[in-house]
Amino acid sequence: MPLSHNQIWSALDAVARREGLNPSGLARRAGLDPTAFNPSKRHGPGPVARPRWPSTESLASVLEVTGLSLAEFAALARDAGPVPTTPLLGMAQAGRDGFFDEGGLPAGEWDQTSLPVSAPTCFALRIVGNSMSPLYREGDVIIIDRAEARCRPGDRVVVRTRAGEVMAKVLERRTARSLTLGSINPAFAPRTLALGEIDWLSRILWASQ
Repeated sequence: MPLSHNQIWSALDAVARREGLNPSGLARRAGLDPTAFNPSKRHGPGPVARPRWPSTESLASVLEVTGLSLAEFAALARDAGPVPTTPLLGMAQAGRDGFFDEGGLPAGEWDQTSLPVSAPTCFALRIVGNSMSPLYREGDVIIIDRAEARCRPGDRVVVRTRAGEVMAKVLERRTARSLTLGSINPAFAPRTLALGEIDWLSRILWASQ
């Protein structure tokens, strides 16, 4: 059975621990850039966040300096813990009480799904409606990171209002008192909300399409 992205990186982390090193120290010992195995290098930049794999050359260098065989490395990979999961909820449900704590993070009963981004501040929502079509269609899954709360005009965002409405939109304009939100689908007119109406606002990091 092929090894997953998470298993490969977990095995490298396990090798580093066996050597009494962190990922940067292991990369340095293998003659690589010290940042080669950092967690920030394991997914690509931007909203898509595609998985990045370590190169075969870097793996060969690690095996050489640690004395591990390829079979031993594969065994470490297969012993890796479960793949991290990301909480998933339908966008319509997300407007109801009981699914978020005071900081806007998941609370209560959520589904779990394995997706490219997994962090304590991340969660996934399933698109409802067609206001963002054809970019996001009904049923697509988007990932939000509540740590990404600084949004600029042009960003694709999710907004949750204090009245319990949750929507995916494009941030068109932001003033000291209001936000103007646009849709990809031209059939939907822009909306302007006073800042006092907004519970939270976060940037969309990734979408399954």
